Amino acid sequence: MRISGFPPVSAVRENEVKMDFIIQAIVSGTLMGSIYGLAALGLTLIFGVIKVINFAHGSCLMVGMYAAYWVVTLTGVNPYLALIVVVPLLFFFGYFLQDIVIKPVLEAQSDVREPTEVIIVTSGVWYILDNITLMIFGAEYRVVQTSITGKSFEIGEIIVSTPKLYGLIATIIVSVALVWFLKYTKMGKSIRAASLDREAASLMGINQYRVFNIAFGIGTAIMGVVGCVLLPFYYVFPTVGVIFDVKCFIIVVLGGLGSIPGALIGGIIIGLIESVGAQFMASTWTELIVYLVFLAVLFIKPAGLFGEERDW
Repeated sequence: MRISGFPPVSAVRENEVKMDFIIQAIVSGTLMGSIYGLAALGLTLIFGVIKVINFAHGSCLMVGMYAAYWVVTLTGVNPYLALIVVVPLLFFFGYFLQDIVIKPVLEAQSDVREPTEVIIVTSGVWYILDNITLMIFGAEYRVVQTSITGKSFEIGEIIVSTPKLYGLIATIIVSVALVWFLKYTKMGKSIRAASLDREAASLMGINQYRVFNIAFGIGTAIMGVVGCVLLPFYYVFPTVGVIFDVKCFIIVVLGGLGSIPGALIGGIIIGLIESVGAQFMASTWTELIVYLVFLAVLFIKPAGLFGEERDW
């Protein structure tokens, strides 16, 4: 028996369960989206300073994940302690990648604001890194069992993944550290000056190519952080970077080229679309929605959500 005008108890309970699923999806999407944003942070820094698209960005993540995997496997340390080795390693990897491979192209086209040849060069680096890794380590998927792998805790009815929560914390720490570095250090100010006007910065005594090397190194080092953060709950394989590469490009353009807040917010938007959308439709449809949102933002605001209209 039910009182007229009130929904049955079963219907109320069903609505509560649906709401719990949606809240769970929002939490999960925010956590994973923050990691997407962290990965895009390195790409937006590189573009903001050098004004080139790094198609090898995902491959740098792959290098970071393999570096973290072998550090953890060979030493048995916690993946987050592996940051001590992986981050400097990825910084120097990016530094010399820019100095040895990309710098000659920039020098040859110093009068071009956005040399398209760099896209070809970084695409070549992407294929070389992925295929060398495939030849050395094979195509099998690797996973590391850590003390927090599969761990989670509950807040009411909501389950929070411990590794992904650590990813959110890492995103906040890295973002704050990067903003502080860019605003308050001499090198950070040099990077900002070069990003605004490289010719004027050069006239003021700033070595623009050294700035480019350091910016590229920092952007790559951030991928080392992402690699260590992903390791406790994500597979390591030679083409893992391709998955994140596409998402990073979407996020950077969605949030605004060169915008740090835009990269973070854009990552969370993509994470929410994937997670919440999966509650109502197949994953293939959520990917379609991501691209539709991406195209809609480009149509309405070509500079991105937080980007500024600039004459690059």
